[in-house]
Amino acid sequence: MKKFLFSLVLNLFVGISLAAAQPRIVEKKPNTTQPATLAQVSFKAKYEGGMFGYSEKETGTMKFDGNNYRLVFFGKDGKELFGIPYDAIQVIYPQSKSVQSTGGKVMERLPLPGAGIAGVFMKNKTRYMIINFDDPDVNAKGAVNFKFDSQEMLSSAIQTLGNKAEMQQRGDAFYRPKKAPVTDL
Repeated sequence: MKKFLFSLVLNLFVGISLAAAQPRIVEKKPNTTQPATLAQVSFKAKYEGGMFGYSEKETGTMKFDGNNYRLVFFGKDGKELFGIPYDAIQVIYPQSKSVQSTGGKVMERLPLPGAGIAGVFMKNKTRYMIINFDDPDVNAKGAVNFKFDSQEMLSSAIQTLGNKAEMQQRGDAFYRPKKAPVTDL
């Protein structure tokens, strides 16, 4: 009786183990996340660098130029600094960095016991939109960085630019797939 009970439990355990170890078909779930709201025609951003010929950081306005199919950045004086054609954009993605705030830096250097520890934990999150592009004018690749104040504005700017440039979405980013080379047989 003990042997029968032991073999029954052993067979049951082995059977369950084999059934659980079978490969499963991966189901593609539809993207249930709601797309960000589309950005306005123009919005504030801070240029952080990356465009050839423009090394100064500057706060200004970005605008979607639908007539010329490009993204344009205007300086604080309202003059156009540069534009990036939608066809030249290869990848658009968000990036966040946690940096110590100015108040945290001051607190860290106070000559009070424990103030340095409090200053370490005072951080701000900065949000960037990074655009990788192929510049057709100089036949060079570049990456432009823009700083945004809010996550909502960043998400909507990336969503709108990705849609206007007719790019494919992958997670939070948009990319332009490479064109397959044509081979003659």
